[in-house]
Amino acid sequence: MALAFDEYGRPFIILKEQEQKTRLSGLEAQKANISAGRAVSRILRTSLGPKGMDKMLQSPDGDVTITNDGATILEQMDVDNQIAKLMVELSRSQDYEIGDGTTGVVVMAGALLEQAERLLERGIHPIRIAEGYEMASRIAVEHLERIAQKFDFGPTNIEPLVQTCMTTLSSKIVNRCKRALAEISVKAVLSVADLERKDVNLDLIKVEGKVGGKLEDTELIYGITVDKDMSHPQMPKQIEDAKIAILTCPFEPPKPKTKHKVDIDTVEKFQTLRQQEQKYFGDMVQKCKDVGATLVICQWGFDDEANHLLMHQNLPAVRWVGGVELELIAIATGGRIVPRFQELTPEKLGRAGLVREKSFGTTKDKMLYIEHCANSRAVTIFIRGGNKMMIEETKRSIHDALCVARNLIRNNFIVYGGGAAEISCSVAVEAAADKYPGVEQYAIRAFADALDAVPVALAENSGLQPIETLSAVKSQQIKENNPHFGIDCNDVGTNDMCKQNVFETLIGKQQQILLATQVVKMILKIDDVISPSDY
Repeated sequence: MALAFDEYGRPFIILKEQEQKTRLSGLEAQKANISAGRAVSRILRTSLGPKGMDKMLQSPDGDVTITNDGATILEQMDVDNQIAKLMVELSRSQDYEIGDGTTGVVVMAGALLEQAERLLERGIHPIRIAEGYEMASRIAVEHLERIAQKFDFGPTNIEPLVQTCMTTLSSKIVNRCKRALAEISVKAVLSVADLERKDVNLDLIKVEGKVGGKLEDTELIYGITVDKDMSHPQMPKQIEDAKIAILTCPFEPPKPKTKHKVDIDTVEKFQTLRQQEQKYFGDMVQKCKDVGATLVICQWGFDDEANHLLMHQNLPAVRWVGGVELELIAIATGGRIVPRFQELTPEKLGRAGLVREKSFGTTKDKMLYIEHCANSRAVTIFIRGGNKMMIEETKRSIHDALCVARNLIRNNFIVYGGGAAEISCSVAVEAAADKYPGVEQYAIRAFADALDAVPVALAENSGLQPIETLSAVKSQQIKENNPHFGIDCNDVGTNDMCKQNVFETLIGKQQQILLATQVVKMILKIDDVISPSDY
């Protein structure tokens, strides 16, 4: 406990239970923070780019995740250090805003911290470094806008969108099917996109997966799939021009809310009760038939009596369909969800061109496909794969591709990938550094060096000589004044990313630089860490 005395000699406590707290301050605190941030960045560095490695993460309850998606790796890692948690937040915010580039943003932040450490050792004040970084990030973002290219696409010309989605998928485990998956993603986004408002609602795209088959069997369904089957095995398996009643009320006689008891002491009373029940069921089924429904989708179950009656009345039904799926079916078919039988009218029925039941493999797994809907703005991407982990990773990869397609519809400017944009920014920032007098000049140069970390990591992960490769590409960019040259990761034989069709979205790249700079500024401004010591 730290004691101090006032002018009358009375002691007072400054810091309560100080001996139970550990404290780092000044340069020591900054160095500890920087090394924590760099440690996280080092983990992700090897999974950057098309030749990046995957990470295998085991959760406390034994679930295994195999992925090279930066945001997922950091989410699953149980990080204890507060600065490392900031890096996790950094990749999460990139994921929420852009959906892609979650690994690159952490590698970038790690490189900025590494450069900052060298400047701190030379005695430069952390605030001056942070200000220099801020200036440099502004130069880089403006330069990106200058080198960005606008490209036009339309519902008929989707090739540019497909090429950009392929760049995203090439760094994932699914890269052997990247062409097919990119086309599926683009078609899905375009079918739910509002091109006039430049808006895409990704909630209308449902990504479903089922173990079995192979990755090539992944398909895009213009409609909804439901992991259910018809409630009776003898009901028809295919219904054309279906009129669908979507119900949230159970197929059973109404139960009083109060506690009740029925005394039945004669056979006649029992028969009357049974007849009454049958009448209830009969009326419910008849009500559905009268409004013209040819398929009933119910949120609740119904007992064998109701099932039998539905079968006899030739009215196919599906039971136990979840609330989210019901909403999607209602959106897709243009129907209304009906909470009570009394409210069922022909206008509230949904319409679908084809409803079919499909079974998979020898496991008798069945799924219901609702296709050719009245409102085709709800689609499903149905993924097949050899095992559960493969399907989960494919879902994450498809999510990234969908986000990239959405970003391009919102803002159709692109920059070239393969580290080309970073190298070009690095050259521009380096050139601009001389115009700034004062200590910030050093920080701006350090920022330019940090930008080279992404191409260096790409070269390392592709098994190339990192420094040699980077200097060759950089000199080529400066000599020809062409920002399209990047690292040839796939060994195609050309450094021109324009010929290799490696694109990235402009807003994604700008967001990466801005977010990484913000986090690094925040870390540099911390000069005192007081934490409870371990008992």
